Amino acid sequence: MRQRLSSEPDRYRGRRRVPTPPRSRYAAVVTTAFVGAGLVALGASALPDAKTVDPTTLAADLANDAAISAAAAERATDADRASRDSPRALTGAATAGESDVWRLPLHGYSFTSPYGLQWGKLHTGIDLAAPEGTPYQAISAGTVTKAGWYGGYGYCVIVKHADGSESIYGHSSKLLVKEGQQVKAGDQLGLVGSTGHAYGPQLHLEVHVNGEPRDPVPWLQERGVDIKLEMEPTFADVTVP
Repeated sequence: MRQRLSSEPDRYRGRRRVPTPPRSRYAAVVTTAFVGAGLVALGASALPDAKTVDPTTLAADLANDAAISAAAAERATDADRASRDSPRALTGAATAGESDVWRLPLHGYSFTSPYGLQWGKLHTGIDLAAPEGTPYQAISAGTVTKAGWYGGYGYCVIVKHADGSESIYGHSSKLLVKEGQQVKAGDQLGLVGSTGHAYGPQLHLEVHVNGEPRDPVPWLQERGVDIKLEMEPTFADVTVP
């Protein structure tokens, strides 16, 4: 093949690619293609080895295929428009109800004490150290069943959730909710403190199921929240009407 000289004009320069027809014209394009195919088939019937085709049946089949294609194109257009207009398109999997949303209790903390045996006793929760006055929040929606002084927990908030579990928040310096109040995931409950049996400003978090304590770390991991990595579902900050 002869190599094109640099002085020779580029025969392809300036040529433009034919644009793809928009979806609104998709049905017309498909219909035209089917009608063209029908004409070819009718022309081929004159060949010796061509099968006999009833023109009336062929025309009906082509019209039916064109109608199906037009309907499919219309559904695709509607679905695409709905996906662009819907707020859920920006939330990933944010289709769950409020009671199914779980969140971190606060941010900017240090994980200082796990759930388990400590000094011969069961430490029934986890401790998250944070500066005094750091706001903490509900890990899920529910009803505040306790908001006040609670022995070694100091100033404490207890929230009962829709699935029957309870979350307990201890050692608060200040409470921001009242008993009987309905809260959602992310609503502020109080401020971090060192009231009760605490060795410094921290949030003591417990999760109880049927009155029995559970380790909050795997419990929240099953719900998409990782306490140790300080990670929560990305759609938790998006409100879906």
